[in-house]
Amino acid sequence: MKIILNQDVPNLGEEGDVCVVKDGYARNFLLPTGAAVLYNKDNLAVFKSRAAAIEKRKAEKRAASADLKQRLDAVKLHIVVAAGESGKLFGSVTSAMVQDALAKLGFEIERKRIEVATHSIKMTGNYTARVHLYENESSVIGLVVESEAEVKAAEKAAEKAAKEAAEAAEKAAEEAAAVEAPAAEEAPAEN
Repeated sequence: MKIILNQDVPNLGEEGDVCVVKDGYARNFLLPTGAAVLYNKDNLAVFKSRAAAIEKRKAEKRAASADLKQRLDAVKLHIVVAAGESGKLFGSVTSAMVQDALAKLGFEIERKRIEVATHSIKMTGNYTARVHLYENESSVIGLVVESEAEVKAAEKAAEKAAKEAAEAAEKAAEEAAAVEAPAAEEAPAEN
């Protein structure tokens, strides 16, 4: 069956494209959802009159995709999950978790557009995920999968180091004050 797409359909085409699909796909999905209309002279004339607007939208989508690709390429996600001592995760890191982490950074990306290497990550370490953008554009995001226990241990070590540094600074200030106090008392006596 020959149809004209009313909107972008993944793995089929973009708005305004003329496609030949199986009858059942057109009758049961594309036509009832409004994603396509039948190919005939009237519908073809309507789409030809809208061709400039459709091309303008496609150009805007390409520009937005290029901008998003540039911003996503600079992203490195840190995902903290429960893991055993050997680094094996209790569960796995999936595209849904990557989507949540990206949402926290302000990126609204559909989960089906995110492709995690080997579909799920089951060990701690460094990985990549591919985000499919408009047309054939895609972006690669760096993933650092860390164990909760290691992160907590690192936080405790950082807190301990900060506390020790604060104590050392306080002690140095006290010693400096102790040295300055006798010098201040001797200064007026000399006058």
